[in-house]
Amino acid sequence: MRSLHRRWRRVSAALGVVVLVVGLATACASSKGEGPQADTVTISHKFGETHVPADPSRVVTVGWTDQDFVLPFGVIPVSTRSFFEEYNDYPWVKAATDGKGVETWGGEEDIDFEAIAAQKPDLILAIYESIDQETYDRLSSIAPTVIQSSDYADEETPWDVQLLTTGKALGKEDEARELVDKVQGRIDEARKAHPEFEGKTLVVDFGPEAGGHYLLPEKDPRRSLFTALGFATQEVDGDVSEEKLELLDRDVLFVNGATKEQMLDSPAFSRLGVVRDDRTLYTTFESNLSGALTYSGPDALLYALDVLTPQLSNALNGRPVADLANA
Repeated sequence: MRSLHRRWRRVSAALGVVVLVVGLATACASSKGEGPQADTVTISHKFGETHVPADPSRVVTVGWTDQDFVLPFGVIPVSTRSFFEEYNDYPWVKAATDGKGVETWGGEEDIDFEAIAAQKPDLILAIYESIDQETYDRLSSIAPTVIQSSDYADEETPWDVQLLTTGKALGKEDEARELVDKVQGRIDEARKAHPEFEGKTLVVDFGPEAGGHYLLPEKDPRRSLFTALGFATQEVDGDVSEEKLELLDRDVLFVNGATKEQMLDSPAFSRLGVVRDDRTLYTTFESNLSGALTYSGPDALLYALDVLTPQLSNALNGRPVADLANA
């Protein structure tokens, strides 16, 4: 995917929605008005409840990262939303799909309802997306649709909650709990082994290759792994100008979206203590690591954990950090 689009996706702005056709409310009645039937799973969310038939076999994902939470259950979506063009090359995706990858219905800009309907889904997952009532209604007229709960802001559902919700929708709730325990156990082990992480402030500078800087906020899923490892978040988030780059100068800096060479072209950036002292890690949008932190499914998180843990330790202990541009 183009870097420009990835920078655009850094803010959780709701996408434009196609105006609903007349009679949509009637079409949606089965999703909203009828009670659960036998052998269905009921999932509560911010617009009510969705009753999912048992063992859905034609799953379509609409959330930007939802496919990464489906694959670990041995379910291959019939179609997914197009996001990072490298997705099918990620090692955990190859492993889950026997190297075949997943198909996409498009959707780099807007939700294409006709393309989704053409897949004849029996379940639509739209958790990691800013879904409004109109969009939910239209998706629900196609198939039972699961979105995020009202407990979280749009596109801020924690990875474990998203995994448990997805597992429940697929009728694999026990497997979901096992996966959460496995990933959380690995994170807890790394955190215990590296007490130097605790309370240190780590800044994620997202998408700076075009000259801008965007600091991810604490609840952004793309920095959730750092928080889980014990790192604190900087006080200021959002866009930062070159004149205020001192906001990046904390204990550790993680640059997601540019190489070290690209960043050092900026004299102001080069003067930061966190840069001079080699406490900065760099990766590009095309790397497996960037993809893992963005998609944040259980297998992606384990991949990122293995790559990042030793380098974060190096950064805080005065040892050289590896080049993660292609990690």
